[in-house]
Amino acid sequence: GKKYAAGVQGARALAGMFRGQGAGGAGIGERRGMGPALPSRSCERTEDGESRVGLPGPDRKRELASTGMVIQKGATAAEQAAQIDAWIEELSLDEKVYMLSGHGFLAHRGDGEGRYCEILYPIGAGNARLGIPHLLFNDGPRGIAKGRSTCFPVPMARGASFDVELEGRIGEAIGRELRAHGGNLFGGVCINLLRHPAWGRAQETYGEDPFLLGEMGAALTRGVQRHNVVATPKHFAANSMENARFHIDVRMDERTLREVYLPHFKRCIDAGAGAVMSAYNRLNGAYCGHNHDLLTRILKDEWAFDGFVYSDFILGCRGVDALAAGLDVEAPDTFRFGEPLAEGVRTGAVSSERLDDAVRRVLRSLLRVLTAPDPESYPPEVIACTAHVALAREAAEKSVVLLQNRGVLPFESGSLRRLLVVGHLADLENLGDHGSSRVYPPHAAPPLAGLRAGAPEHCEVVFDTGEDLEKTRQLAAAADAVIVLAGYTHEDEGEYIPEVSTGESAVPIASIGGDRLDLTLGKGQEALILAVSEANPKTVVAVMAGSAVVVEAWRERAGAILLLWYPGMEGGHALADIVFGRVNPSGRLPFSMPRRAEDLPFFDRDAFSITYDLWHGYTKLERDGTAPAFPFGFGLAYTEFGYANPKVEVGAEVEIEVEADRAGQALRVWADVSNQGMREGTTVLQIYAGPNPACTEHPAKRLCGFTRVRLKPGEARRVAIEVPLRDLAFYDATAGRWRVEAGQSIFVGGSSANEDLVVVEVDIEPREWPV
Repeated sequence: GKKYAAGVQGARALAGMFRGQGAGGAGIGERRGMGPALPSRSCERTEDGESRVGLPGPDRKRELASTGMVIQKGATAAEQAAQIDAWIEELSLDEKVYMLSGHGFLAHRGDGEGRYCEILYPIGAGNARLGIPHLLFNDGPRGIAKGRSTCFPVPMARGASFDVELEGRIGEAIGRELRAHGGNLFGGVCINLLRHPAWGRAQETYGEDPFLLGEMGAALTRGVQRHNVVATPKHFAANSMENARFHIDVRMDERTLREVYLPHFKRCIDAGAGAVMSAYNRLNGAYCGHNHDLLTRILKDEWAFDGFVYSDFILGCRGVDALAAGLDVEAPDTFRFGEPLAEGVRTGAVSSERLDDAVRRVLRSLLRVLTAPDPESYPPEVIACTAHVALAREAAEKSVVLLQNRGVLPFESGSLRRLLVVGHLADLENLGDHGSSRVYPPHAAPPLAGLRAGAPEHCEVVFDTGEDLEKTRQLAAAADAVIVLAGYTHEDEGEYIPEVSTGESAVPIASIGGDRLDLTLGKGQEALILAVSEANPKTVVAVMAGSAVVVEAWRERAGAILLLWYPGMEGGHALADIVFGRVNPSGRLPFSMPRRAEDLPFFDRDAFSITYDLWHGYTKLERDGTAPAFPFGFGLAYTEFGYANPKVEVGAEVEIEVEADRAGQALRVWADVSNQGMREGTTVLQIYAGPNPACTEHPAKRLCGFTRVRLKPGEARRVAIEVPLRDLAFYDATAGRWRVEAGQSIFVGGSSANEDLVVVEVDIEPREWPV
């Protein structure tokens, strides 16, 4: 039951993406010399000075000037449109087809030490004859998957920061580094919703809530594109399983699709994203790369997206009919388009108008980044520069979630003479998945190195793997405090890459990562935690993982629990800053942590079909009356915060930056936030909304606003958050419209748990909007 239909060449190429293997095969344009040659390092220049990424060099400009085939920085939208029209008129059929496939991926798989994306590949190819440069691709999302780039914490960790401004700065750093590498197409805005924590690639997204996903994804998109790089939200859409992603048919009704699985993509499109990557899976029977409803009716027609859509790699495009459905570019090489696409246009099986539309979309996104003035220069020294490494450390510090603290943290440095660090993960550069998101930083600080560098001078840091349990107990009893590093690695969760058997079908028999088999840490790690905690009550468990972990077997025995994530190249230093009290933890859970796996939605990593509904995460737990171990939005600090005196103004003018369909009337939600402890710290004020009276047809509440608030000891501040009324709407599938009901409950506080919230009931004028 694990076989799936796939071309042998395509499947073998996919299996070899991360092992330096190629499958050969040239596209139509490569045979006929229609695209610029691919250098071994794509940031090089040709003999006439033409940049592979930038506009034509001076010699080429003079040659093109007589035909008008040149465009300059600062060109207006009208000038860009005119240039595109001229190019469309001039391009031959074969040249247009060449532009709609990636190129060079298979031929260069052995270059760059065999690393995925070590070479920049055209996805949205150019044309040498007309001086059209390539769009050159690199992946993410925790940095650039090329060279020795800055490795940030995984997006799930950054989602825990609830810091939109920080995510924008990370996007800018990624944009700068991609430009310095010579690229201008970033494939790393992953905003698939976390439906179940067993999902192998959970670490690549921001959490379980559509609003949080939209805020963070839009911030990353804007940051990347500020440096004239095309940002790509992915994987469109409903891609929340890994092992079954190549064949799974995800079924859902229209309301579920629009309320839960699409809003965050819409936010990124409205933020200006220039490209979208389609998903491998099917949605309601049709593969996402061939799904007309998804790619054309919703994305291009309803949302007015004018950029281009490219397929997920190799198996994301299964034939030339994908073009008619709305897919514009096949990635990363020519498998299904090429000559079959050209022949389809010649015979009339494929519309020439649709072909031109696809080319026009690629050129539109290309010209927008090529003609916009660069805000700065991008020398190689930008890559992993001091400022970017410091940003990675800031992100790691802000993402750590303190789940439990029985007075153990922060360590009292004066009395801490001997600190025992336990677990093989302590001395491992555990940065996350080894699939397409892998980043190779110039250096990294594992937890042990960070703790040794950051410990007080008089504190001896002792390391033990934990393999000999009795020895570890003795060491723990003799220590003043213990930190156990527990969790997962890329072998336990990550991107699923199938091996390929011989014969006519591809059979997944092995993988790096994939969906988790278990939500616990396993018997071995649990036994280690229990043994150490018994020997020393001042035991801190620091969990490295990409999503939720079931901790019930050992939670009550641990002195403190930290969720460290895969924390990036500076993670060890961030851990030291947290435990030694130099940084007050401020991370908040971007998902609910269940007490047991049975409390979650159904998940079968080998399924061929699955039905999604409105309910998952905190909305499902609350509907079912099930208490989580730790609720969405939860996180402790070394101080206490209070939330009081909420007030809601109805009909306030929207003053925040919002998209056109969210503008108009809004709620202005006020609350007093106070620091009631003895340390300066940061909390996340969260706003939720739900229908009043509550009903079974709608979630009791959904996140609709948040902001970080930093306060000194004893300080109180009146804080306001604007909530567009459009964000309170539910989708009426019968009418095909969005509606807001008159009665609303507004919840204000520090997590999604009712005991952490104060509520205000408001009446508003019912409203509705078209899709």
